Amino acid sequence: MKKIGFLSFGHWTPSPQSQTRSASDALLQSIELAVAAEELGADGAYFRVHHFARQLGSPFPLLAAVGAKTKRIEIGTAVIDMRYENPLYMAEDAGAADLISGGRLQLGISRGSPEQVIDGWRYFGFALPEGMTDAEMARRHTEVFLEVIRGKGFAQPNPQPMFPNPPGLLRVEPYSEGLRERIWWGAGSNATAVWGAKLGMNMQSSTLKVVESDKPFHVQQAEQIRAYREAWKEAGHNREPRVSVSRSIFALVDERDHAYFGRDSESDDQIGFLGDNTRAIFGRSYAAEPDGLIAQLKQDEAIAEADTLLLTVPNQLGVDYNAHVIEAILKHVAPGLGWR
Repeated sequence: MKKIGFLSFGHWTPSPQSQTRSASDALLQSIELAVAAEELGADGAYFRVHHFARQLGSPFPLLAAVGAKTKRIEIGTAVIDMRYENPLYMAEDAGAADLISGGRLQLGISRGSPEQVIDGWRYFGFALPEGMTDAEMARRHTEVFLEVIRGKGFAQPNPQPMFPNPPGLLRVEPYSEGLRERIWWGAGSNATAVWGAKLGMNMQSSTLKVVESDKPFHVQQAEQIRAYREAWKEAGHNREPRVSVSRSIFALVDERDHAYFGRDSESDDQIGFLGDNTRAIFGRSYAAEPDGLIAQLKQDEAIAEADTLLLTVPNQLGVDYNAHVIEAILKHVAPGLGWR
């Protein structure tokens, strides 16, 4: 069995060719797709967070709304850029969203990706301490956040408070028990995967990673997952970690599928550069009729290594079509791979 969810970037554009033309459309359709995915039997509804972009930005109102509208499906992010986050305020928002959903939050966080603006986190009020990089700041914010959501008191109470306090040091409220074990680190390299394992976070690996060999993307990603699991074991954590990978996968089962994605069936890995000129490898997309798709996916080593698969969806094609994309994988592909 493998958990299967969707990952939406929440793009919107006023173009008449888009079915998602405003921020309101992107948010409301995200909620609708999560409800539809739950009805279809999918396991997760995940959302990408980008700032200064016509995409989903502030995740917690959306996560809370999805949590209120659904009953079973996991609700998560992939990923929140921790360079932009106040860890204590984030702990409050995350605790509230998790309580609203009944403990279904699966929060993916990371250093983030190349930005729409130069050093956008500065506009959010953050300045780098002397000698610290923005990646190090993201990891520091992460460490503070992880400590705060443990639920231990750390703040000295006011001796004359407005409302009575419980005894001892105070913690951030609301506290949601179990949330600490449902935090995921979005790892772009083997080294950051190992770092996340040591801190006891689950692992998310996307459709790209830093080039660390001349092997195909899925093989490099599988090696990253194995390095993560070995580091987890060495750290001595007392639970089994979870690992997700993201893929663009389209089963061609009707005319719409062939029209939209039929030409992607022979796509290959691509080499490119991230914002700081780091060489990165971008994994291929999959698009084929179900039998061919099953055969191709059986060769993907990283999917085999992961317990969770996130299907990236073309959200601007509308809720109905994206629900069809998810259903086609669940119905026509997953059983043939032993995932269902």
